[in-house]
Amino acid sequence: MLDKTLTQLAAALKSGEFSSRELTSHYLQKIEKADSKINSFITVTAEQALNQAEAADKARAAGNAGLLTGIPLALKDIFCTRDVKTSCGSKMLDNFIAPYDATVVEKLNAAGTISLGKTNMDEFAMGSSNENSYYGAVKNPWDLTAVPGGSSGGSAAAVAAGLVPAAMGTDTGGSIRQPAAFCGITGLKPTYGRVSRYGIIAYASSLDQAGPMARSASDCAHLMNVIAGHDVRDSTSVARGVPDYTETLNAPLSGLKIGLPKEYFGDGLDPEVEKAVRDAVSVYESLGATVREVSLPHTHYAIPAYYVIAPAEASSNLSRYDGVRFGHRCNEPVDLIDLYKRSRAEGFGEEVKRRILIGTHTLSEGFFDAYYTKAQKVRRLIRQDFLDAFEDVDVLMGPASPTPAFDLGAKKDPVSMYLQDIYTIAVNLAGIPGISVPAGFAGGRPVGLQILGTHFAEAQLLNVAHQYQQATDWHLQLPAIAEEHA
Repeated sequence: MLDKTLTQLAAALKSGEFSSRELTSHYLQKIEKADSKINSFITVTAEQALNQAEAADKARAAGNAGLLTGIPLALKDIFCTRDVKTSCGSKMLDNFIAPYDATVVEKLNAAGTISLGKTNMDEFAMGSSNENSYYGAVKNPWDLTAVPGGSSGGSAAAVAAGLVPAAMGTDTGGSIRQPAAFCGITGLKPTYGRVSRYGIIAYASSLDQAGPMARSASDCAHLMNVIAGHDVRDSTSVARGVPDYTETLNAPLSGLKIGLPKEYFGDGLDPEVEKAVRDAVSVYESLGATVREVSLPHTHYAIPAYYVIAPAEASSNLSRYDGVRFGHRCNEPVDLIDLYKRSRAEGFGEEVKRRILIGTHTLSEGFFDAYYTKAQKVRRLIRQDFLDAFEDVDVLMGPASPTPAFDLGAKKDPVSMYLQDIYTIAVNLAGIPGISVPAGFAGGRPVGLQILGTHFAEAQLLNVAHQYQQATDWHLQLPAIAEEHA
């Protein structure tokens, strides 16, 4: 089972090669053996998973199975899951048992998938390394001294280590694509509004978007067929039909026009990462694509704009954690103000506190127009850059991160950490889709090729990624730890 993708596992279940219970037990055993080294899971729901597996086997025997019936998955611990702890990687929610399922979880359950548990993450999705978790840092399966990326680092590490064939993540500024790149897997950030945010614990409401993380673009396409679509419970969900994302996977790339943003190949880009990306672009040329340089002139404003907008929204979203209704509550408060102060001081970690303070400052009287309003104007310019570029090319390509995974503890100041997201943040500000696919190694650590498309072009991105994966085998390579615990 070790070398099978989600798509291959689905075919094996259909043919009767093994049962869903056998498959689920296999992955639960792998988690038990290997995850102490990686720390990719916060909660493992073994009993629930085995019960779901038995139900899946009965459904298959009765002829009621769908493509993904009986397939084990993992959920980033930001998705509310009924009767399961949903912590968001924070002490604040360490005692929170969700009373309902997020829409994504509902859809996956309806498709017959099996949740093995909740994966580790940067607290409230704030981070680029998965070191900001109340439950400890996640390790990169390719090198246990390196970070897996964040905030969906637990999901990425679990897939890369072979502990689960696929997982769900969320992406606010690159939190699917960057850890996918660092861990050598495939991760898709859909168009904003394509996947419901209902039941996803909010960080920045105008930027957050859920998406699949798996070994291949084909796997991600099958998952998108399940999770995409309109949801009346989410006011930001787009009422638009959902295509079959697998239908065009094998479409030829002859005539594809690729744009290389010159701003993505400048100072700060690791030479080995650049070589891997340009080698990948050469593969596309051999498949019939044409390549030209384009410009996204407002790229260098993306990080400052993001770190005004996102903390502003976070300060508002996280105000609900006050020690009164749910979550962490301090002991023996003197009065209401003391309850608020100590509950929040004890419940939130350093990075979350930093972003709440930044956001509260930028939204305060006298600073709102100077910071927040201007940042939103810059956001509009960044979005227009992408729209202008897509008038001349079909997709954009570049690195997902300026470097491969860095060492644990290497980025000690916030600014150097924030700069890791330079190639991903603008995508969220513009609301367009992006995917990261494995494209080689730099210093023995994986490199991700980022492919971007215009709004609702997920099918095209999956096609472009899949054709590359048909011509290369980077996505099939596994770290040693995956083979040790096969």
